[in-house]
Amino acid sequence: MTLLFSQLFYNKYKNLLEISRFNFPKLPGKWPFTLTEQQLDARRRGLEQYLEKVCAVRVIAESDIMQDFLTDQDDESNCSPVDLKILLPDREVVTVSLKKNSNADEVYAAVVRKINMTRKTALYFYLFEIVEYNFERKLQPSEYPHNLYIQNYSTATSTCLCIRKWLFSLSQELSLMNDTQATSYIFWQAVDEVNRGCIHAGERLYQLKALQDVTRATEYLKLARDLSGYGEVVFPHCPCDSRKEGHVIVSAGSKGFKLHACQEDGTLESQVVHLSWDCIRQWEVDDEAMAFCLRYDRPDKTPRWLKIYSPYYSYLLDCFERIVEENKWIDTGE
Repeated sequence: MTLLFSQLFYNKYKNLLEISRFNFPKLPGKWPFTLTEQQLDARRRGLEQYLEKVCAVRVIAESDIMQDFLTDQDDESNCSPVDLKILLPDREVVTVSLKKNSNADEVYAAVVRKINMTRKTALYFYLFEIVEYNFERKLQPSEYPHNLYIQNYSTATSTCLCIRKWLFSLSQELSLMNDTQATSYIFWQAVDEVNRGCIHAGERLYQLKALQDVTRATEYLKLARDLSGYGEVVFPHCPCDSRKEGHVIVSAGSKGFKLHACQEDGTLESQVVHLSWDCIRQWEVDDEAMAFCLRYDRPDKTPRWLKIYSPYYSYLLDCFERIVEENKWIDTGE
């Protein structure tokens, strides 16, 4: 199998040389004799590192030749194990080894086993992709994390995959506080969100800094939960049909939906629109327009639809459905 894997690499190497002027690194050298298990593993890892370096060039990573190689489910090389590094909320990195064509559910299950996470806690975290604007996107269960891993390879970061909280219900979050691991993960994610400005600390920032130790996680979280932005997902700025010029920054949480006006470069403006759950009536996605669509109804005003043209429209839909699922008190009027 390793011989086949090497030959596939060599064939792709020749094909890529024909379509690109990129100065490719050299393939790992061949051994003219029978390899030990240790040497086989070293060669496999060398080929993986080669692939990561090549795919760091986006035009190559997105080429038809490379995509065919990465996504062909009938390719026997997909049975060869690969190492994936996953960033945990407490900033530790864990490595899991599994098949290249493992989907997000399978990778997440491997991480859960590796870190000995309880079944209950595992329900409220999941696998995310670290993307631009300090934003993490929850993966769809059927996505292939290995593809994302090598397409986003960079020497500047250890990985583009991370575990993040997938939870919007405060009561359910509090029920996890007797789990030391869950408490630690929720605490460190809150610290990150305060540092990045997703949670607006304001005058409480000094108090939070003084409590920024995992041994005081309960105190830190008690203070953070009262702040604006806690438990919300903040999306990168994008166009919206309610604005003729400029963009909006969208956030969603159990308290409702917020649109913060901004310029096309993301510079914040003063206008903020809050839509509470009691005025939200319906939502759906428009795949053709790549838009998340929302219908709301305010007192003494005509009901209207709102279109948000975000590349993360599917994730917005996931957030809305998760919020409603967890917070049974939410009544959308449907």
